[in-house]
Amino acid sequence: MKFAELSNINHAWGHLIVEELRRNGVEYFCISPGSRSSPLTVAAAENKGVEAFIHFDERGAAFHALGYVSAKKKPCALICTSGTAVANYFPAIIEASKKKLPLIVLTADRPPEIRLTGADQTIDQVKIFGEHVRYFMDVPCPSADIKPEFVLTTIDQAVYRAKFPMAGPVHLNCMFREPLAPIKSGANLKAYTANLKDWEKDTAPFTHYTHAPNELSSVQALEIRKILTSSKTGIIVVGKLAGSEEQKNVLTLAQKLQWPIFPDVTSGLRLGTQDANVVPYFDQLLLAETDAVDTILHLGGRITSRRWYQFVERTRPQNYIMVLNHPLRNDPLHNVTLRLEASVSDFCQKIADGIPDRINNSAKLSALTKELDAAIEAELGKYSEITEMGIARTVSQHIPIEHGLFLANSMPIRDMDMYADFKGETVTVGANRGASGIDGLIATACGFSKGLNRPVTLVIGDIAVLHDLNSLSMVKNSEQPITIVSVNNNGSAIFSFLPIAGFKDIFENYFGTPHGLTFESAAKMFSLNYKNPKTPKEFAEIYRKSVQSKQPTFIEIKTDRNRNYAAHKELQKKLKSIIAKNLNSTRKSER
Repeated sequence: MKFAELSNINHAWGHLIVEELRRNGVEYFCISPGSRSSPLTVAAAENKGVEAFIHFDERGAAFHALGYVSAKKKPCALICTSGTAVANYFPAIIEASKKKLPLIVLTADRPPEIRLTGADQTIDQVKIFGEHVRYFMDVPCPSADIKPEFVLTTIDQAVYRAKFPMAGPVHLNCMFREPLAPIKSGANLKAYTANLKDWEKDTAPFTHYTHAPNELSSVQALEIRKILTSSKTGIIVVGKLAGSEEQKNVLTLAQKLQWPIFPDVTSGLRLGTQDANVVPYFDQLLLAETDAVDTILHLGGRITSRRWYQFVERTRPQNYIMVLNHPLRNDPLHNVTLRLEASVSDFCQKIADGIPDRINNSAKLSALTKELDAAIEAELGKYSEITEMGIARTVSQHIPIEHGLFLANSMPIRDMDMYADFKGETVTVGANRGASGIDGLIATACGFSKGLNRPVTLVIGDIAVLHDLNSLSMVKNSEQPITIVSVNNNGSAIFSFLPIAGFKDIFENYFGTPHGLTFESAAKMFSLNYKNPKTPKEFAEIYRKSVQSKQPTFIEIKTDRNRNYAAHKELQKKLKSIIAKNLNSTRKSER
């Protein structure tokens, strides 16, 4: 839009904000309707270079944006009106901050003269998100007394701070006076924007920021290589990675070191990877009293497995080296001995280059993996009813390679991490493992699908569905079909695995929290196909048909929390016996 076509000063600032965001690569705007944010919304609607996603609920819109950014690997913008609408962004902003995802948060606000006066829909929005944002600006009301260049340089700074030096959300709190609609005011906007003629003709941001990343030095690489090559035993444990390049480089380093890889389900190495060094059932391996190791090399984000952290605490390795691309501490047990802020790809390449080839010693672990895999398949095959472990395994076996997989917190991600079939397809896995909440997960999965531009399967528990029911409207309108696999055990199954479950007098009502609800009517309300399979075979068939269709589907599977707990323990007992037998055999052969 040309400056000559702008109606008033609010309209002009809205145009400058949205256009400068677009020039910085922000092309997706998640907007919730509201009056005070009209100048921003109108500008987004008028800009042909951006795409708008409209959702009535600010909390859902923010989680949708979160999912989009996590998949797309580029920032997007949020727009909302003033008041409690802003507060509804908070859960997603916390998650974005923890996951280091660049969100540009644009909240509208009342002008200073009516703040703290009791004016309707007015709260204190100044630094409302505290330290969860990387940058905050209380943007003044548009005025001809303020140079338009201020708007552009503010946006350029905000986008840069959202991406560097550590990615995360930024917050621009934008005050607007009336008129909020693009009503002609007679203001001389041509004179006001006279110095922006070159900018208007160009397509680049007003201020161009560059970032020079630090790389691992040759001296640092040599010291780390000495630690790794002098270690008698070692493990590479892998959390969330940035993509296929990092995954490939991790595999190369493991091949050089001949160390086993313990892959978290979010790493991209847990599903569909049959590399000899990858130990997909490492969580189950840790059921037994495994031997200590000299060195642990932790690449990428946090690990889902609780048993992993118990193993680390029990064995306390001499060296615990962690590589992350940000400066924050990821050391809940306080065991890390060397912490490197570096690209995982750069680290793996530089370390692997100087390590001589070693003898392949993965045969025993590969054989154990196959034995555990067969045991899991056989044990789950005994059940006539659908088990929660079986749900995860069936999804991992039948999800198509062109789909994405989003895993809700609590039991769904844990079951997939522990029992997924590693012989299925390699798919992109998403999860909100920053703060690990159960809110906004349906919305996040929809945004994840939008960012990937692929169909997505969401595996989610019933309590998490209840937290985000109105986001089923996003599922209905998603460009790519979403398949929801909802595990309905009438409450919170994960508490059954915690010590509080032993206190029977208070457990069920206060922790199990049974609700007695099913989701067929909710699915129909939002025009979603609804299925309620009763057997493992029926579920597998329904799921296969769903992911092959072009329609959104809600698959609800009822399970029993007590039977689920017993089934987990029974399978783990069997696996523990297999592992112990193999470990004893290995120890005897090494004497």
